[in-house]
Amino acid sequence: MVDQDNKKLAVLIDADNAQAVVCSELLAEIAIYGTANIKRAYGDWTTTNLKSWKDYLLKHAIQPIQQFSYTIGKNATDSSMIIDAMDLLHDQKLDGFCIVSSDSDFTRLATRIREEGLVVYGFGEKKTPKPFVSACDKFTYTEVLRRSKNNSEVTKQVDTDLKEILIMAIRAVSKEDGWAPLSGVGGYINKNYPSFDSRNYDYDKLGQLIKSVDYLDVDEQASSAGSQVIHIYIKLKK
Repeated sequence: MVDQDNKKLAVLIDADNAQAVVCSELLAEIAIYGTANIKRAYGDWTTTNLKSWKDYLLKHAIQPIQQFSYTIGKNATDSSMIIDAMDLLHDQKLDGFCIVSSDSDFTRLATRIREEGLVVYGFGEKKTPKPFVSACDKFTYTEVLRRSKNNSEVTKQVDTDLKEILIMAIRAVSKEDGWAPLSGVGGYINKNYPSFDSRNYDYDKLGQLIKSVDYLDVDEQASSAGSQVIHIYIKLKK
C-alpha cells in the first residue's frame, strides 16, 4: 500500500469550468492526499475568459494546455483532458487523479480510472451533477475551500441529508449495544458518500460536527489509564 504522503497524483483542471480564485486553497487541499506530481489546466488561453488564471498558473507552476474551441457548442477542452488522463493512466506511474470540474462529462473518466485501481479525488461547485460526484472516491465542494458569507446557504442545502447519513453509518458499524466508534462511522461515510465533508456544516472535523447534533449520545474514552489518546463512540438517542 502506498503511503498517503508519497501518493503521486495528477491534477487536471478544467479551467473553463473552475474558478481561479480557489486555486491556492485547492492545491493545499490536494496536498492532504498526496503530492501533485503533474499539474495541468486546460482551456482556450487565447481568449479573455481565462485571464484570471494567469497569476495562479505562474505562482503554482501549473502547466497551461492550449485547446482551441473548434466548434460552437462542443467542449474540446473536456476531450483534451480525457485523452491526456488516459495517456497518464496507462503510463502506470501514478497513484491517483484529481479532477477539477463541475462538468458531468468526466463521470465515465472517473469510473474508468477507478477500474484500474487508482483513486479519484473530484473537486467542483455545488452545481456538479450527482453522477460525477458519485463516480469519485472523494468529492470536495470548492465552496468550502473559501469560507464566505454564502457558506451558510451551502449548509442549509446539505443539512437535510445529514441525519440520514449519520443514522445509516451508525447502524452499519455499531455493536450490539448500539455504540459505534467514530472512526468506523467516518470510514463508512467516506466510502459511501463521496461528497460528505464536515466543512459543509461549518465544522472542521467530524467529531466536532457529531457533538453539535441533538439526536446522538457521545462517549469519550481514554485508550488506557493516563493516556491522552481519546476514542469517541456515538449512539442514537432513544
